[in-house]
Amino acid sequence: MIFKKIIHSQLLAFIIVLNAYAGARVSRVPSELFLTSLTRGPESVDQKPAKYLVKNASELNALSLLPGDTVIMLNGNWQSQQINFKGKGTHQKPILLLAETRGEVLLTGNSNLKIDGTWLMVDGLAFKDGFSLKEDVVIFSKNSSNCRLTNTSIENYNPQNKQTDYKWISLYGRNNRLDHCSLTGKSHSGTTLVVWLDDKPNYHEIDHNYFGPRPPLGANGGETIRIGTSTWSMHDSYTKVAYNIFDKCDGEMEIISIKSGHNLISNNFFYECEGTITFRHGNNNEVSYNYLLGNGKKNAGGIRIIGENHKVHHNYLQDLPGRNLRAAISVMNSLEKPQLHEYFQVKNADVQSNIIVNCREAFVLGAGKDALLKVAPDNLSVKNNYIIDPGSLLVKTDNPTNLVLENNQVSGASLQTGFVKMSEDLHKAEGIWQLKGETKTPFWIDTSVGPSWKEKSQF
Repeated sequence: MIFKKIIHSQLLAFIIVLNAYAGARVSRVPSELFLTSLTRGPESVDQKPAKYLVKNASELNALSLLPGDTVIMLNGNWQSQQINFKGKGTHQKPILLLAETRGEVLLTGNSNLKIDGTWLMVDGLAFKDGFSLKEDVVIFSKNSSNCRLTNTSIENYNPQNKQTDYKWISLYGRNNRLDHCSLTGKSHSGTTLVVWLDDKPNYHEIDHNYFGPRPPLGANGGETIRIGTSTWSMHDSYTKVAYNIFDKCDGEMEIISIKSGHNLISNNFFYECEGTITFRHGNNNEVSYNYLLGNGKKNAGGIRIIGENHKVHHNYLQDLPGRNLRAAISVMNSLEKPQLHEYFQVKNADVQSNIIVNCREAFVLGAGKDALLKVAPDNLSVKNNYIIDPGSLLVKTDNPTNLVLENNQVSGASLQTGFVKMSEDLHKAEGIWQLKGETKTPFWIDTSVGPSWKEKSQF
């Protein structure tokens, strides 16, 4: 009964977040933005920023934009438009590309968008019921920096053949941001969103977005987010993924696939997703303060650790039926001499202060062990975690070297070395178990996520 009540509270909280998505009412761009014609007058030292009104990609792409300029895209159906938003804004004077009314500039057919420059912002577009012919749907170019895509949606932008591979968003460049967007209904091959690396960190931010249902692809390549590639996995990205909602993202086993270094995955909500947050390649990454609620959905998993110097702390994992590689916390075995695309040894992983509730397997150490994956984790620390009613508390398919198991508190399972009887540190608040004295409202209840113009019924 206690878990039925918890689940009821979770569902209630999820309904609340959908209400929050609605955000502000649809707002129109002020009429004074329409006063400037499509041609700029003679340049002068004190030239005021221009405001342009455009009705198709040809008009937009022909503009020579300067810092502070604003481009307004007229409402309506923009059928098969290839938009190249190009310019060099500044921190004080960014260049803006705005929908006349957020959500009412519909990019359909084979439309796509390239953001190519510095300090560019795109706000309020809606890609819907089309598909790309060549490139990804939205590309931040390799030359882009300090650019932003916000209040934009991509929905059901799928080709007829689901084996066709393109990404919905590709993030190249430096210091770019994707926020308050909605990406839902991707059913074809290719990661939904990819951060691409080169020899310098990119410091991107992916925050306050709604990643909606994605059906199982039945093959590799169905990740929702991938940060890096095997080739660049030993390079640092410093990408931050925070305050996003992942709703039934079932594309493949890896919901988020980390393939680079020094990334932060924090304060995200994973709701009934058939997969895991996976440290696939790279080192020095952190996964913290996330909520993973499976509600018993088949194949819903937790956090899978591969590589060196990773930190996994203060996450909340509940009702996850996944086993082995999909356990609540899965620490993998590795190859003896792995190539960049293979499995590297887990070293110096720090797993602490996580709350694990009603999961089929709380911890699996040496996951995936076989004739090839025979190198056990080394210097693994598992401390101060809270485990309630696990199906299995600790599964060792191999024995890590230099393992530290200490002060992990347990209720509803027989104690083992490194596990002690649950204290009274936890209590229920906001529908989940929380530490007394550290109670907080989960971010998705009182934080705006997704486009402000989206109505509740559209999610």
